Amino acid sequence: MADSGRPAVEAAMENELRLLDPEVRRCVQELGSLLHPEYVEFGRSGRRWDRAAIIAALTAEARAVRPITASRMTAVQLAPDLVHLTFDTDNNGLLAHRSSLWRQTEDGWLLYFHQATPFTAPTVGEGAQDV
Repeated sequence: MADSGRPAVEAAMENELRLLDPEVRRCVQELGSLLHPEYVEFGRSGRRWDRAAIIAALTAEARAVRPITASRMTAVQLAPDLVHLTFDTDNNGLLAHRSSLWRQTEDGWLLYFHQATPFTAPTVGEGAQDV
């Protein structure tokens, strides 16, 4: 974890992990308290989401078979009011590389932008092939 001792980075990481909590994902108020009014997401499906659409979709989801897990989370503070996170998730076998931008506002650290890119787990003996 880069910059893990800094309060801004810690706040962004904590809030990102809250967004993976099934209870938070089912609560309009909780989600709303973490998403910037101008929030935009490019989901793992390729769909573009705005704040209202992602809140509606997440709160309508059925209970997950198991919680979403995050790994390899790293963070860097790009500016006094901006933190960039990258991490991987496993959502019931659906893997994604993720990138989030958190902005500090009068209401605290809010998720401003998020992108997910699907990937498959490498098989034994398979190395990094992308450039």
